[in-house]
Amino acid sequence: MEKDRLWNRHFLTICLSSFFIFMTFYILTVTLPAFVLENLQGNKQNIGLVTTVFVIASVIFRPLAGRWLDEFNRKALVVGSLLLFTGCSVLYLFIHSYNALLLLRFIHGISFGIGATATSAIVLDVIPERRKGEGIGYFSLFMSLAMVMGPFIGLTITAHAGFDLLFVTISAFSLLACVCGILTPVPPHTPRPNTLGNWSIKRYIEPKSVPVSLSGFILAFSYASLSTFISVYAKSIGMGAVASYFFIVFAALVLISRPFTGRLFDRRGPHVLVYPGILLFTAGMIWLSRISSAPEFLATAGLIGLGYGAILPSFQTLAIQAAPVHRRALATGTYFVLFDLGFGLGSYILGIIAAHTDYRTMYLTAGTISVLALILYFLLHLWSRKTGRETVQPDGPEPGLRTVYGADQQV
Repeated sequence: MEKDRLWNRHFLTICLSSFFIFMTFYILTVTLPAFVLENLQGNKQNIGLVTTVFVIASVIFRPLAGRWLDEFNRKALVVGSLLLFTGCSVLYLFIHSYNALLLLRFIHGISFGIGATATSAIVLDVIPERRKGEGIGYFSLFMSLAMVMGPFIGLTITAHAGFDLLFVTISAFSLLACVCGILTPVPPHTPRPNTLGNWSIKRYIEPKSVPVSLSGFILAFSYASLSTFISVYAKSIGMGAVASYFFIVFAALVLISRPFTGRLFDRRGPHVLVYPGILLFTAGMIWLSRISSAPEFLATAGLIGLGYGAILPSFQTLAIQAAPVHRRALATGTYFVLFDLGFGLGSYILGIIAAHTDYRTMYLTAGTISVLALILYFLLHLWSRKTGRETVQPDGPEPGLRTVYGADQQV
C-alpha cells in the first residue's frame, strides 16, 4: 500500500542529510588525532580531549534539541543547526593552535547535537508505522556507511594530500548535509504546549527510554576506542598501511547484515539480535587486542562490524518504542545523549589508559567493558518481565507489532 511505502523523497533526503553530517563527524574523529600530534604538537591525552569536548557540547544540547523539536518549528531548527555546522567545518582551515581547536570543537559539537537529533526525529515521522524497525535500520545504515567511508576518505586524503584538502572536503560534505536538510519536506507538526515546569527533567529527557539507552552508553564507550585510536594503533603495530581498510571491512559486514536485521527485529523481536550482537562485538574487541597480522586485523573488523550492526539499530528502536508517540523526539534525543556521552567519555578515559599502558591493553579493556551492555540488557529484561512493564505507547501500539522487553510478538 502507498501509505506503507518506505523509499520516497522525504525519506531519502533526510537519510542523505544525516549521512553527510556523520561523514564529517567520522572523518574528523579519525584524522584530528594525527592533526593534533603532527601540527599542534599535542600528546595522547590531547587526542582524547579533542573528541570529548565535541561530545560534551553535543550531550548538553541534544536534550534541548529534543525539547525544541516538540515545542517549536522543526524546519527552522534543522536548517539553522546545519548552517552552523557548515560554518564550523569551514573554520578548521584557519586553526593553528590547540586551544582554538578546542573552542571550535565545542561550537561544532553544539551544531552536531542539534542537527543529528533533528534529522533522527524527523525521520520517525517519515517512516510508515508498520515498517519502523526496517526504516530505522536503513536510516542507521546511512550512518554506518558514513562511519566507514568517512575514516577511509579521511585517512586517504591525509596520507596523500594533507589536512588543508581534508578540511575543504568536510566543508563540502557539511554543505551537502545542509542542502539535503533544506530540501527535506518536514511533515506537518503541531508544536505541543509546555505542560511541565521549566526545570522539569521530562522536558529534556524521556525517562522511559533511559534503561535501554544505558546499554547504548556502554556500547559507545567501547566503540570510541575504534573511531579515535584505530589509526594510531595500526601504526604502532606496523599495520598503518591497512588501517583505512579496517573500516571498509567493518562496513561490508554491516551492509550485508542490515537489510536482514531490521526485518528480523520487526518479526522476532530484539533478543535474537542483541545477545549474539554483543557477544560478537566483545569477541572482536578482545581479539583486536591480541592480533599479530594484517589478516587478523581485518578479520576483527568484520566480527565487530557484524555485532555492532545488529546492536545499534536494535537499541535505538527500543528506546523510541519505550516512549509515547508524542515524545519520540525526546526519546531519540535521550538515546543519543547517553550514546554520545559514552563515546566522549570512552575517548578520554580509554586514551588515558593507552597513555599509561599501551593500545593493546586499552582494546582489551574496551572489549571487557562491552560485556556490561549484555548484563545490563539482561537485567532490564528480567525487571520488565517481573513488573510487566511494556514499551507500548499510551497512545496505542504501533500497528502489527507489540513490543515488550522480553516478550516481543506479532499481534
